Amino acid sequence: MPFVRVDALGADSDRLDALGRAVHDALVETIGIPPDDRFQVLTGHDGTRSTLRYDDYLGVHRDSGIVYVAITMRRGRTPAQKQALYRRIAELAHDYAGTEPRNVFVTLTENESIDWSLGEGVAQYAPSPDVAGPPSLSGPDHG
Repeated sequence: MPFVRVDALGADSDRLDALGRAVHDALVETIGIPPDDRFQVLTGHDGTRSTLRYDDYLGVHRDSGIVYVAITMRRGRTPAQKQALYRRIAELAHDYAGTEPRNVFVTLTENESIDWSLGEGVAQYAPSPDVAGPPSLSGPDHG
């Protein structure tokens, strides 16, 4: 269950949708995310009220076509799967939204099953809780 944030400079709703589809399709193709497992926040920045900053770090020339993709998902993918994911996101962002692959900046953060609540205040992916209840309030520290 990845959670995806996409931030793009000068992006209208059509471009944001195309970028969201690119990331989702890459997740489905490269690491087997179910097709209906799509949770995304897509944000366009106009350069005036909100903007993105970037430089030519590590020899990659970026420009105003910059797109930041932040993915949070549960731990367990291999380095090869992650590399395939990054490559496919860049390819599909180019195919779907015309974004140059050099302008696709991806971060991936992994966490544990307990770190997710998909609604109802429940940690759906967490193992069943222990039978133990809350700490007793009648012990020596609580009268």
